[in-house]
Amino acid sequence: MEKAKVYFTDFRVEVGSSGLIGKIKMLMQKAGIDKIDMEGKFVAIKMHFGELGNLSFLRPNYARAVADLVKEKGGKPFLTDCNTMYPGSRKNALEHLECAWLNGFTPLTVGCPILIADGLKGTDDVDVPVRGGEYIKEAHIGRAIMDADVFLSLTHFKGHEMTGFGGTVKNIGMGCGSRAGKTAQHASGKAMVYQEKCRGCKRCLSACANAGLVFDPGNKKMHVDGDHCVGCGRCLGACNFDAIDFLQNNAPFDLNCRMAEYAKAVTDGRPCFHVSLVCDISPNCDCHAENDAPILPDVGMFASFDPIALDQACADACLKSQPMPNSQLTDNMRRADFHDHHDHFVNSRPDAEWRSCLEHGEKIGLGTRCYELITLR
Repeated sequence: MEKAKVYFTDFRVEVGSSGLIGKIKMLMQKAGIDKIDMEGKFVAIKMHFGELGNLSFLRPNYARAVADLVKEKGGKPFLTDCNTMYPGSRKNALEHLECAWLNGFTPLTVGCPILIADGLKGTDDVDVPVRGGEYIKEAHIGRAIMDADVFLSLTHFKGHEMTGFGGTVKNIGMGCGSRAGKTAQHASGKAMVYQEKCRGCKRCLSACANAGLVFDPGNKKMHVDGDHCVGCGRCLGACNFDAIDFLQNNAPFDLNCRMAEYAKAVTDGRPCFHVSLVCDISPNCDCHAENDAPILPDVGMFASFDPIALDQACADACLKSQPMPNSQLTDNMRRADFHDHHDHFVNSRPDAEWRSCLEHGEKIGLGTRCYELITLR
């Protein structure tokens, strides 16, 4: 396979210049975004708005720069993300939008509308076939994302407690999955109902198409019928009280492969472009309501049409960096039982793993790990 082109620039700017906002626009244009016809087209800009309490997510200024560039090309941009599988401040569209606003993302600050792609409760999705999929035959993707004519991703590249790092593939694959889609990637088991949280409202019954839920008139609670539950996760989105969960989580390898297949479903057959900012490299995902100190120094901005090459280039740049003092990574390296994996992300989270995601993504045709790095000043 031919090498993919990945464009890179650092965070250095001169006094009196257009600053980092001008630099990210320059990077995107040099990387070829102008090749995409956006005139009159809906353009989804997928990003992570950050959990409340977390401060390492990308600033809204970067989103504004991308949205402005899209509008300059005649496109109709909107920022988007899907609701979370877990309880938190982004599990339904109302809370998700409020979280985004509190973190600085409003139509005024970013210059375009903000849509939660899988709707109010995370149930507004589209079943998208995965060409070449080995784990997922149909991915449950937020409807607004699939309705868009052009798909862009704006990613905060950082560490992750399960997948080693959270990069472009994770932003697309996991991020574009509806609540049911996230469940399909994370869990292989069946639903369970926390009896102490269940209100007996029966909202979940209407979401279950497989007779996997049963209402007990005695205690007025819902129960799972294990013989009929298929683990689709749609009941998760229907419950307003966090009474439903999935406990059989996939190992990192399976999770990575499913995530790559979801990313393939999102990007297949339409114009796509990806930007990744390697800064504030926290050890864990921005889904946490806090962020620890960065494990590595800021590296720069990367852009490419190829999500696999982009993640590989970002990871390679990070592996060449020196660990930051007083971080989770250096704390681990000082432990008496420390085993050096020669990988900053695995050294930071020894139970995590990331290479299988890129290997599987390459295998199914999402992109290539072979790239040419083009450095811009």
